[in-house]
Amino acid sequence: MDKELNNNSNNASFNCPVPIGNYKKILLAHGSGGRLTNELIKNLFLPSFNSEILNQLHDGAVINLNSKKIAFTTDSYVVQPIFFPGGDIGKLAVYGTVNDLSVCGAKPLFISLSFIIEEGLPVEVLCKIVQSIKEASDECKVKVVTGDTKVVEKGKGDNIFINTSGIGEMYDGVEISPARCRNGDVVILNGFIAEHGMSIISSREDIGFETKIKSDCAPLNSLVEDILKATEDIHVMRDPTRGGLSSALNEIAEAGKCGIEIIEEKIPVSEEVKGACELLGFDPLYVANEGKILVFVPEKDSEKVLYAMKKNKYGEHSEIIGKVTNEFPGKVILKTSIGSRRIVDMLSGEQLPRIC
Repeated sequence: MDKELNNNSNNASFNCPVPIGNYKKILLAHGSGGRLTNELIKNLFLPSFNSEILNQLHDGAVINLNSKKIAFTTDSYVVQPIFFPGGDIGKLAVYGTVNDLSVCGAKPLFISLSFIIEEGLPVEVLCKIVQSIKEASDECKVKVVTGDTKVVEKGKGDNIFINTSGIGEMYDGVEISPARCRNGDVVILNGFIAEHGMSIISSREDIGFETKIKSDCAPLNSLVEDILKATEDIHVMRDPTRGGLSSALNEIAEAGKCGIEIIEEKIPVSEEVKGACELLGFDPLYVANEGKILVFVPEKDSEKVLYAMKKNKYGEHSEIIGKVTNEFPGKVILKTSIGSRRIVDMLSGEQLPRIC
């Protein structure tokens, strides 16, 4: 296979202009949202494209377009299985794109859809996914305005992959960026973590937990709208998807050169998820979410933001889980239930591939 690749690519003598760790081949872990993904972005993509907007490492690009300010994002969905408790690949594609625009501080308006379909996929399955996309886009009040369809030979894909792009209009007066975390900011999370990842793994491996764990797959645009009505002075918003809570917090700490302290007892984890993680050896902090949002807000506004979040159906279980500090810049520290402290680092390997 390697020989065939080299013969067909004319790249046998090509040397990558930048080092990508000690890896000669891409691993599943390079797509995990953890440390290896971060290295791939920092060592290859950013220096190759040298874009000021790309360098901000936001969930989308915020672009000045004449007198308008828009957000633009793109994502691909390769989840396996394509149907899971609480959602499916269609809902995931719409909600994921809507959420990435929302945490930039934008009102989602338009999305594109590109399908890569494996030959042999039952038409009934495709219809079910398309119907799910329609229902999700109607709920989010976004329009599907363009798309593409490709079919690959049987055995050359895995049922279906979906790529989306999204455009949203920025809310006035809002400046949200992972680099804007400030000493004294309060960190708010909108509910129980690790439900999506554990839903996927239980479905994939047909693990029969006593209680079926449902994915938290959900749109966050209405919640973000409520947050911004409470105050425009939101410093950071991020949806902790791949790599879980830990990766998202580490990305923010690095971008803002700030320290983040989170309190273990304040992080919502359901008993079902906690038990499943213990059984399978997972840490909930590193498990993916698809309906969660981290909000960094000045302490003076934290209670009114928390109140606004709790009134929204996607924020009923919101909690203040920590704060920003100058004490340990660039690091995330967990204050444990017994009062000790430990560093929460990015995941090095791959806990759960193909979760989104």
